[in-house]
Amino acid sequence: MRAIIEDMAGRLAEVPGVVGVMLGGSRARGEHWPGSDWDLGVYYRGDLDLAALRVLAGPEVEVAGPGGWGPWVNGGAWLRIDGVAVDWILRDLDRVERVWADCREGRYEVGVQAGHPLGFWSPCYAGEVALGKVLADPSGELADLRRRTAVYPEPLREALTAAAWEAEFLVDAAAKGVAGADTLYVSLCLSRAVGVLVQAVFAEDRRWCLNEKGALAVAETLPAAPAGFGPRARRLLGAPGETSESLAAMVAETRALVGETVAVLRSRTG
Repeated sequence: MRAIIEDMAGRLAEVPGVVGVMLGGSRARGEHWPGSDWDLGVYYRGDLDLAALRVLAGPEVEVAGPGGWGPWVNGGAWLRIDGVAVDWILRDLDRVERVWADCREGRYEVGVQAGHPLGFWSPCYAGEVALGKVLADPSGELADLRRRTAVYPEPLREALTAAAWEAEFLVDAAAKGVAGADTLYVSLCLSRAVGVLVQAVFAEDRRWCLNEKGALAVAETLPAAPAGFGPRARRLLGAPGETSESLAAMVAETRALVGETVAVLRSRTG
């Protein structure tokens, strides 16, 4: 299968507009299992020859052009080869470079994107390159960008850890929904609070957080996570309750978890 993927990457790199192809996801990080998807980041610049991509994908595969899958995931295609999923994920290389420049200055965005319930955090673009493996790179641009993203920017670490204040704000907001037993509002506030903490804990360890999937399991192992971070977060997210009393209890538990995590982050950053 690896040979098939490498051949596909080479052919993708020949499509007008494509700069290069990287292997991403669990297979790039060595965390995959036999049935894991093959995620191919297709980095392009300017006008992309969608017709050529569609020919390469085959007549039964729908190829979504730039913007077809939303503002951040962008576009791509879902293929199956020998029963295994192979995903093409389009990435505008000029935009990736702009995001990387922002990261170096401690700036980032969180955008609305289907499939990312906690939002798409822009540093993901740089993280994908840093953690990916170059498969096809005729110009050498991807290899150069991967080299530059190998070191996590300190301004980004400072910005994301400082942003943990939002978790405290969200807990206060959730408390306002308790009296009316507003389970939806309280649950959304608490889940986002945990998500914000996870981002901060990753950043404190100078580790790229690419998306929500599997992030909590990693975050609970990192130095900035307080004792019991994972089990406590799972308990909170698994059963917020339906009554004012049960919601109030969950808010109180989340407040304690947020307070402890923020305290650890502040102690580590001085």
